[in-house]
Amino acid sequence: MSFDERGGAPVRRPSSEGRRTGVSADTSAAVAEPRVRRARPRARTVVLGAILPVGLLAIWWTLSATATVPSYLLPSPAQVVAAAVELHQQGLLSTYVLISIQRVLIGFSIGASIGLALGALVGLSRTASDLLSPLLGALRAVPSLAWLPLLILLLGIFETPKITLIAIGAVFPVFTVVSGALRHVDPHLVEVGRAFGLSRMSLLTDVQLPAVVPAVVSGLRLALVQSWLFLVAAELAGSSMGLGFLLSDSQNNGRMDRLFLAIILLGTLGKLTDALVGIGERALLKRWG
Repeated sequence: MSFDERGGAPVRRPSSEGRRTGVSADTSAAVAEPRVRRARPRARTVVLGAILPVGLLAIWWTLSATATVPSYLLPSPAQVVAAAVELHQQGLLSTYVLISIQRVLIGFSIGASIGLALGALVGLSRTASDLLSPLLGALRAVPSLAWLPLLILLLGIFETPKITLIAIGAVFPVFTVVSGALRHVDPHLVEVGRAFGLSRMSLLTDVQLPAVVPAVVSGLRLALVQSWLFLVAAELAGSSMGLGFLLSDSQNNGRMDRLFLAIILLGTLGKLTDALVGIGERALLKRWG
């Protein structure tokens, strides 16, 4: 309590302790509220994302149970599970899955690295863009199966041509997205970096790359999808192991249950690897976002 400056009645001032308590409570509520909001969208995303797969599984089970579609055209979910158990007992299922994952990861790593380097070069240098863009644009338009006969003749029939084909598939999405994103980095950011005396390499790592992190991750995700597509092309044409070989072998033997199994495994593995890239995206955005 204190007196009014004009000499009037005493004036009651708010307690500083009360103010501190109020701020603390508001701050705690503000911190807790985003956590609740983050938890709810994640649960909602999981529920909504499961609706269509569960619905398709129910339709599939209904069609097979009622014999609406003959079993030689549409095997039941139980038959597909039985085919997976059969391959597992033969020691083939894990071998096919692991060899395909290995090929994709190696080819994707090589191709994405080359794509990042080429994208940075073309995106940052006008001369490099004029020199390389026409050739890379033409190579990007070549279908995946057109590369395979050439690679087999040049590199043989073992792992090298398959991994090379997957790497080719991974190069162009990363190159296209990264080069385009770097060309459109805000020039004011670049000017500020130069004003602070940053070298060309420091400007790239501290200013330009952080500005295009979302685009880089999008390019990596596209490249990963392309890697799985090119894997199937490589294994369909010249392989004795892998999920692509399982597709081809199942077609030749009329095993629709194994054919469905291979497709489901490819889709599941593609989604899982994409989710891993998503985890890396969150780490990059936390570091540079």
